[in-house]
Amino acid sequence: MANMVPFTWERLTAVVCAGYVAVWAAVGTVSAADQNPAAVRDPAKYIGLTVCNTCHKTAKVGNQVGKWQTGPHSRSFEVLGTPEAKAVAAKLGIADPQASGKCLKCHSTAYNWTEQIQTTMIKPEEGVVCESCHGPAQNYVPKTTQELTLEKPSPGFVEFLNPFTRSAKACYNIITMEDRQKAIRAGLVYPAFKSCTRCHNDQSPTWKPDRYVSKEGKHVGFDLRQNFVKIAHPMPLPK
Repeated sequence: MANMVPFTWERLTAVVCAGYVAVWAAVGTVSAADQNPAAVRDPAKYIGLTVCNTCHKTAKVGNQVGKWQTGPHSRSFEVLGTPEAKAVAAKLGIADPQASGKCLKCHSTAYNWTEQIQTTMIKPEEGVVCESCHGPAQNYVPKTTQELTLEKPSPGFVEFLNPFTRSAKACYNIITMEDRQKAIRAGLVYPAFKSCTRCHNDQSPTWKPDRYVSKEGKHVGFDLRQNFVKIAHPMPLPK
């Protein structure tokens, strides 16, 4: 946990809910950042969508989870149940793409790019979640936050009886660029588009080498610029 710092709005990039950082601060040894798209990511270090949702669901920090929910990655498991996906699977001798590791290795983070489920922290039906792109988060979550306190007035009698409001101080977590660098060293994949070609490549049965026309006028199978805008979820600039 970082040192306590005084509260100033200028320092605040994103105010998010308190609590989870202390849980993860005591976790294992720090792993090297996954800079190589071909590198194996440790499935034992997945923490799951529920924890991501704890801090990244509010508009103040950019509602990244909400944007994920409306994007294609959240529907990647669902897509496998469509007639189109079943037709593609049938050509490969796969009866049910939603039950096949050959499909789920890219359509579900739970499979971690293998043909078998690798973690119970993520459900197959959740599709491609945050950690597919940003890397298993167990080690880097404690590095993304800095603690500060806000002094609160003494509680009244009713508040005093409520254990959830008795504290004289409110603890918040903020995300700062300095801490992001610590998170990268601890395993955060950033920029996250380093992860895209793990699945968006010519090994996909639906790959078309001329699907996109790049900014340079070349016909390519995958174009980062065009696809990134579909899933963009930036944090808002500090006010």
